[in-house]
Amino acid sequence: MPWQVLKSALGIAKGGALRNTLDQLWGVLGIERTPAQSRVAFTIAVITLAAKMSKADGVASDIEAEAFDEVYVVPDDEHDNVHRLFQLASQDVAGYETYARQIASHLADEPELKTSVLECLFHVACADGVLHPAENDFLAEVARIFGLTATEYQSMRRAYVRDPDGPYETLGLASDATDAEIKLRYRELVKRHHPDALLSKGVPPEFLIAAERRLAAVTAAYEAIQLERGKRAAQVLEKGA
Repeated sequence: MPWQVLKSALGIAKGGALRNTLDQLWGVLGIERTPAQSRVAFTIAVITLAAKMSKADGVASDIEAEAFDEVYVVPDDEHDNVHRLFQLASQDVAGYETYARQIASHLADEPELKTSVLECLFHVACADGVLHPAENDFLAEVARIFGLTATEYQSMRRAYVRDPDGPYETLGLASDATDAEIKLRYRELVKRHHPDALLSKGVPPEFLIAAERRLAAVTAAYEAIQLERGKRAAQVLEKGA
């Protein structure tokens, strides 16, 4: 990661207004002339989007900034630069769709990594223990820009928010799905979200915390369905006895 480019870009408008600073960052990196610039532009987009996510409920808290540090690891000597960018971007949510589209374009052929970015945003949003309706709207729009369906979004959401709709939505299935359909879907999701599989597809290690949480939610949902259906089977046998 060519962090020196990020450091130089931040230095252009040090002490300047938010809009001017971010505009000048994109002036330096928005035109992706080399792979290195492309990677830095992607990094800035992720940091900025997460920061604006933290402001969606009206208050950008230190807890949310710390949550971002947990899932997006940077070199120790570059932490101040990233922290400064996060603070600048978290002053408002204006233009977040632009950064979401930038990420979606950069990861057009990498759906797993787009999912990992969205999981990172969920981790930040839920760091204070509550998913505010405005945060939910923010995340839903980012998911739409990323190309996720409403069902896929709700499935991911359940890894972070306990809704009364049960474990079937976590697997993205209807409650009348067959046992075979449930098993097949479970295996597909485990394969998709397993850390080893994500690493093999180029997902950075810093995103694996969110993936592990998602995998745990999928497993818990599958086990809950198995337990529920096992009890139903037992009740049927008792009635027939």
